[in-house]
Amino acid sequence: MTKKWGIRALILFGMYALAMYFYIFHSESGGIPAAFKGTVADPSVFMSERELYLSEEYSKIRNYLFFVATPFEWLVYLFILTTGLSQAFERWITLQKKWVIFQNAIYVFLLSLITFIALFPLNYYRYYLSKYYEISTQSFNSWMRDNVIEFWVNFLIAVVIVTVLYWLININTKKWWLNAWLLMIPFSIFLMFIKPVVIDPLYNDFYPLTNKELETEILSLAKQANIPTEHVYEVNMAEKTNALNAYVTGIGSNARIVLWDTTLNRLSENEILFIMAHEMGHYVEKHIYFGIAGYLITMLVGLWLTAKLMPWVIAHFGGILKIQRINAVHSLPLFLLFSSFLLFASSPLSNYISRYQETRADLYAMELVADPDAAVSTFQELTKAGLSEVNPPILVKWFRYSHPPMLERINKVANEIGKEE
Repeated sequence: MTKKWGIRALILFGMYALAMYFYIFHSESGGIPAAFKGTVADPSVFMSERELYLSEEYSKIRNYLFFVATPFEWLVYLFILTTGLSQAFERWITLQKKWVIFQNAIYVFLLSLITFIALFPLNYYRYYLSKYYEISTQSFNSWMRDNVIEFWVNFLIAVVIVTVLYWLININTKKWWLNAWLLMIPFSIFLMFIKPVVIDPLYNDFYPLTNKELETEILSLAKQANIPTEHVYEVNMAEKTNALNAYVTGIGSNARIVLWDTTLNRLSENEILFIMAHEMGHYVEKHIYFGIAGYLITMLVGLWLTAKLMPWVIAHFGGILKIQRINAVHSLPLFLLFSSFLLFASSPLSNYISRYQETRADLYAMELVADPDAAVSTFQELTKAGLSEVNPPILVKWFRYSHPPMLERINKVANEIGKEE
């Protein structure tokens, strides 16, 4: 029976992967509408023939990998369950009950290790692609170092979450989801608070912006926006990527405005000021706090659905999945599978909300700096640096794009230039 279900899962995955291949590589979706051809939003106007070719090729491969990688992760969890590996991991740990946190730590380590190994080829291929298309400048050693850091950071966080989660399930198998959600609220806010000063510096060096004249200009914009900040931070990303970025991170006293040094090296002062005004727009419109609220609502719904679905699945397929009961830690891969599936299924909605917020931040930036030309050239440079697809197919936009496609963003600011003229 287990073998039959495994073959069915592989066949279903193969059919899905084939369908996505034809959709991404051979459908007529995407492209540049006739109304935009020859305008500043048309990539053929601001990109070379080689850049256009590489952008199309790179985007298609990345999109296909995205749609295949998540279902492949589900297969990995199913494999760990149906082969009895998860149950075996728990059996191998023979510590007394009072050492439950160490039992969980060993189990989470074994589970994390096997999933890391199973997903490593896909992750390495992504890295290889970014190097091949000259997006990444990162050495393999540096890339592996980041992966190892991420492994241990995620491991430590997972041990805490898993220990508390299964403690709650053991206390109350009916209402554990609500108690887990209530505890996750302060825990999530705590992680957001410490991320800029504890977690992010593990990967990169952050320091106050070295260009003091530019910092003065940025802080002047911040003052106009009533943003209480004394420093703009620069991060050394040139040794890892050619892409451009800037962002606002953290909450409360640990909130930071951060500029990648690649952005500083490639963009003009007016373009940088537009990007900074965009990030300030997120602050002014409270998008960080809306994001936290949205995350908590999503988590509440996800935990409730998981609490309803897991007992049903265990009751009907527990023998195939080698799960004896929900409150045993060997059921964790099923919990992770549900979490991954629900996040994937909800991504069109979360991305839609994010794209709306990004559009609002763009409008705020245009109002604050009043330089549509700088906005157009900024988006053009971002497109070239990341070999971005300016008008992706609809499924790609729904599931992948947390920002509006560049065709929409450039067209919107170009219309502002038309109004001024």
